[in-house]
Amino acid sequence: MRSLEIYRNGILAGVLIEENRKHYIFKYDDKYFIDKSKPSISLTLPKTQKEYSSEFLFPFFFNMLSEGVNRKLQSIQLKIDEEDDFGLLAATAQYDTIGAITVKPII
Repeated sequence: MRSLEIYRNGILAGVLIEENRKHYIFKYDDKYFIDKSKPSISLTLPKTQKEYSSEFLFPFFFNMLSEGVNRKLQSIQLKIDEEDDFGLLAATAQYDTIGAITVKPII
């Protein structure tokens, strides 16, 4: 099992968990959920207290990953299996992402 803290503009928004490569969970942080001024991280993941569950990495997070040659280069340089979406997300989305969302591995 691997876990990532999900941040929106530097504020902890929730946790993404990979139980195995066929089961993923996303849950909003309680403090983030309670704060009415904080928006959902995605239209496909509206703010709720329930856990979201999926058989594949949620499209919102998958779309943060590189594709094609860039993905191949990242997997080689970082020594991560090219098919390991969660591992690539953890390694590449910690600092410089296009949007407001960043991740931090939970050790």
